Amino acid sequence: MSAVNDTKFNSAVFLLTRISGQEVVHLWIAVPFCLIYVISIVGNSGILFIIKTDPSLHEPMYIFLSMLAITDLGISISSMPTILGIYLFNSRKISFSACFAQIFFIHSLSKTESSVLLLMAFDRFIAICNPLRYSSILNLPRIGKMGLVFALRSLVLVFPLPFLLKRFRYRRVNVLSHSFCLHQEVMKLACSDITVNSIYGLYITLLTMGLDSLLIFLSYMMILKTVLSITSKAGRLRALNTCVSHLCAVLLFYSAEISLALIHRFGNGSYPLLQTVLGYISLLLPPLINPIMYSMKSRHLHAGIMRAFVKCRISS
Repeated sequence: MSAVNDTKFNSAVFLLTRISGQEVVHLWIAVPFCLIYVISIVGNSGILFIIKTDPSLHEPMYIFLSMLAITDLGISISSMPTILGIYLFNSRKISFSACFAQIFFIHSLSKTESSVLLLMAFDRFIAICNPLRYSSILNLPRIGKMGLVFALRSLVLVFPLPFLLKRFRYRRVNVLSHSFCLHQEVMKLACSDITVNSIYGLYITLLTMGLDSLLIFLSYMMILKTVLSITSKAGRLRALNTCVSHLCAVLLFYSAEISLALIHRFGNGSYPLLQTVLGYISLLLPPLINPIMYSMKSRHLHAGIMRAFVKCRISS
């Protein structure tokens, strides 16, 4: 690489990418993105408000759900502004500092969401396989400690990523294939040896999402074994019904994340449109779908929402 194309860290920029098409189409694409953003913010904030104000929902299952809502809020807030900026104002440039900050928040929150899904699987495992000790095992202090440990795990593991990227030299203009910054893509644009970043990124993924998904799988194997031992068909269906929302959230999150990781590692830019769409699915769909899905499937949460709505109507 010539010295003309190389530049120092603070004089280069990244260019974000949108879905290919005409400018008029891009403006129309902004409409569903705005709706997704608003619904995600309102939905997750609403779940947090309902759980906080309704004493009947101060149970482990809903505390874990509130953790998931906080994580989804963080992912939406850290990724959607740059996406909307591209489609509404054609603002494609992002500075290195802003890009690296976005990498830290997106990756740490994604790893935290994986951890929360694992905690929710553990909650379902205890509730179905050991219901008599449910309250003693999942008490509030223990839930707080588990949440703090997993959040710190994500922050500590992801914290070095921006600094590992900052030490590289880049071209003056670097075109990304997403509307937001991801570590696995930014490192490929460096004019340096990226072996350390590649190995460390894989290590983080295996230690967080890889380990979490394995433990979730084992939890559901134990849950399935316990459910099949229930003699009553109605009892089996009732036990499985409590896991439907969580299973849907797990499948949505991990299928998108794994597909995107495989495309980045082995695709070599061969499927740019698929890569862009998977990026949107992995970041935008979970914060949108999770509050809707849990509100519909959880009878107690649905009742809490209706009570809050009735109180609102009476007060107004």
